[in-house]
Amino acid sequence: MHLSWLPEPRDWAGALASLGAPDAPWEAFVRLAGTRLDALRTNQLDRALQKRLAHAAESFGPPPVKLAVLASSTVSHLLPAIRVGALRRGLRLETYEGPYGSYLQDVLDDASGLHAFRPDEILFAFDTAHVTRGINPTADGASADGARAAALAGMRDLWRQARARFRCPILQQTLLPTALPLLGANEHALAGSRAWATMLLNAEIREAAPEEGVDVFALDDMALRYGLSALHDPVWWLRAKHEVSAAAAPIYGDRLARLLAARKGLSRKCLVLDLDNTVWGGVIGDDGLAGIVLGQGSAEGEAYLSLQAYARDLAARGVILAVVSKNDEANALEAFEHHPEMLLRRGDIAVFLANWDDKAQNLRRVAATLNIGLESLVFVDDNPFERELVRAELPMVAVPELPDDPSGYAPCLAEAGYFEALAVTDEDRARGRHYAAQAVHRSALAEAADLPAYLAGLDMRLVAAPFDRIGLARIVQLTNKTNQFNLTTRRTTEDATLALMADGDVLCRQFRLIDRLADNGMIGLVVGRLTGTGDCVIESWLMSCRVLGRGVEAAMLSVLVQAASERGAQRLIGLYGPSAKNGMVRGHYGRLGFTLLDTDEDGGTRHGLDLSAYVPSPGPIHIEGV
Repeated sequence: MHLSWLPEPRDWAGALASLGAPDAPWEAFVRLAGTRLDALRTNQLDRALQKRLAHAAESFGPPPVKLAVLASSTVSHLLPAIRVGALRRGLRLETYEGPYGSYLQDVLDDASGLHAFRPDEILFAFDTAHVTRGINPTADGASADGARAAALAGMRDLWRQARARFRCPILQQTLLPTALPLLGANEHALAGSRAWATMLLNAEIREAAPEEGVDVFALDDMALRYGLSALHDPVWWLRAKHEVSAAAAPIYGDRLARLLAARKGLSRKCLVLDLDNTVWGGVIGDDGLAGIVLGQGSAEGEAYLSLQAYARDLAARGVILAVVSKNDEANALEAFEHHPEMLLRRGDIAVFLANWDDKAQNLRRVAATLNIGLESLVFVDDNPFERELVRAELPMVAVPELPDDPSGYAPCLAEAGYFEALAVTDEDRARGRHYAAQAVHRSALAEAADLPAYLAGLDMRLVAAPFDRIGLARIVQLTNKTNQFNLTTRRTTEDATLALMADGDVLCRQFRLIDRLADNGMIGLVVGRLTGTGDCVIESWLMSCRVLGRGVEAAMLSVLVQAASERGAQRLIGLYGPSAKNGMVRGHYGRLGFTLLDTDEDGGTRHGLDLSAYVPSPGPIHIEGV
């Protein structure tokens, strides 16, 4: 078991040695983490990382994310792989391992190491023997049900205690099916079977976790995919209480890091597909429509069809699809429009680029057209040359190392987990349509001779509303994923957002944009805090870049001015905190008529707007709600 979708490292010894330099850059560590590492190399890379951090922790890499792993078994051998998995996604992770088996005391004792650590995330990782210890073969149905209910109730109480004390997201690991079967295929017929109880508990954990605001780390799913023996070694369980073996640490760490990255908005957004020998077999420009291999009737044709099916299903849950192909556009489009076995159609593709330019340049165009970062792209191409070219020129683009046989393309993409998500919202499901409509809008905008008339013809409506529980998941997602049009890049959790909603001194507004092309869903939000001295401080202002250039910012300001004035505010204070990606909004408040108040040493600014002097600017957007 290894990270099969990643390329093999080149000159491992030399690359690792270069990281020992006092000035070795963060990006070099991230690049090496993005290669295929076994447990030994994972540990070597982590040691180099920890050594580098020991010399310059404050100035090296991004601010740390603190993860506490609270377990009933030994997990110290897994922590390096978790840190490297996070590094692979550009996260600098600090980890805390609680005293062996003392997770409850760690949570409840205010003087514990956990409280001193102040975690940003907590993972509860329990071994199966520990959780099912109250169940034995002599138990009847009622006793077994009661033992499981008690185990689950203990978890629920632990989750609640941890959330109340640390106000941070909680992850609960599911149980590995390590209990030995006593009946076999009909294990469910024995009420006191620990093997059967494990299956039931995992289902019950999945049902209870969302009710408590807890996310699930699916260890049992890993066992299903890789086999239990790949994750659990009975020898090391008996010798050192390793529920997950050291050999499985790289994939364990990567899977866990996916969840942490998803919460930070670092999952990929767009799947970019090559066509010839990737989406279908053969070269359509040479073989013609009838000559490409695709669809039912051959194993190879069905293999290509399986990648199309997987891409289509990803689009259904919110992943944007694009095409980048070295082809004549007419030839490439012919398959989408006329081949009877094609599952993907032109309408599924938000950006379609078929030309003879290099793939890296076309990927830049995809990102620019969609107004998303290159780090949001996953590029799938059967050609090793093209993959290496993109990795060299655009290292921020994810490029899976496809197997030789097309039957492995879809499984490889799935295994890589680029599109990990903690939840799916209605906006996610409609994202492909939003971006396809946005591409149409941008094309029309570029060709419009009369921009004001074009915008007026869109019949735009901005619907404003206070934060609510219906939109809670999308509010948290939008806050954590938006990087460019984000004035302060503050992140949040559901708990923190609920606290804002309950705070009488906070104005929270969510915004939805609807036009004649599409319902764009929730595209922005503003959080303002009333100070009691006449000021309303804008702590967060963020917006999806896909609606830039339409005058939405001015309409959002009009809503905020009205809401703040009704609460007695006399002035708005707009905060801007620079980040690596939000330079585009540096002049945001100045463009809206705010006056610069001061600038700090890091380039952050405070701008003020006197509400008595505010005059709304006429625009093409009709505003609904307050």
